[in-house]
Amino acid sequence: MKFTFLGTGSVKAAPVYGCECSVCQRAMANADFRRHSACGVLEVAGLQILIDAGYQNLEQKCPPGSLDAILLTHFHMDHVQGLFPIRWGTGKTIPVFSPDDPNGCDDLFKYPGIFDFSNKSQPFEAIEFKTISIMPVPLVHSKLTMGYVIAFKGKRLAYLCDSGLLRRDVEQFLIDHPIDVMVLDCDQPPLEKAPRNHNDLTRALDIFEAVQPKQLILTHISHNLDEYFFNYPDILPEGVAIAYDNQSWEL
Repeated sequence: MKFTFLGTGSVKAAPVYGCECSVCQRAMANADFRRHSACGVLEVAGLQILIDAGYQNLEQKCPPGSLDAILLTHFHMDHVQGLFPIRWGTGKTIPVFSPDDPNGCDDLFKYPGIFDFSNKSQPFEAIEFKTISIMPVPLVHSKLTMGYVIAFKGKRLAYLCDSGLLRRDVEQFLIDHPIDVMVLDCDQPPLEKAPRNHNDLTRALDIFEAVQPKQLILTHISHNLDEYFFNYPDILPEGVAIAYDNQSWEL
């Protein structure tokens, strides 16, 4: 399995319009430090699966015919906006697995184009797609949200974004089914009070300690958290890394 991040930023990633902080100014000057919205591509068993679709110019990253399926965690705009122009394309229908959210986002359900939104992810009901197993796990967020645990030949990738905290049943599932690579949203530096809809660094590291994946990769990074990492470059423990756009991880 190989997972490539197309976008690793939160809604307030970098650069933020009008922001003069050092991180945003660095991102303005050097595109390598910019963060696009949450999005990644999983390559496994000859399949190419998009996970979330926040990258705005997605058609430039995913040529026609390249995608076998799409997994959506939820229907907030920063996780689906890349789908809007692609839907009007031609070619094979692309199955989309997503939470059973009747509201969706804007008019995607009304005008799906080449996307098939009939595949509704249910908590802890495994999806057998081709030769891989995908387990949706419910996340705590302001909108109906699912994380996904993808298993193939004994290896497991957990993609958990966006999550305010982990439900106990989800935490226990991840403990009982050891995770090789966990991708987890981490929106803010350590906060005194836990945020409601995302993890700050303190809560993300608490999850790492509880679940003990072999590797934790932090995504959904805000410019505030980027600035924190800039000031404290050695703050993360062994086994925890920061994701960057266009970065790949192999299992």
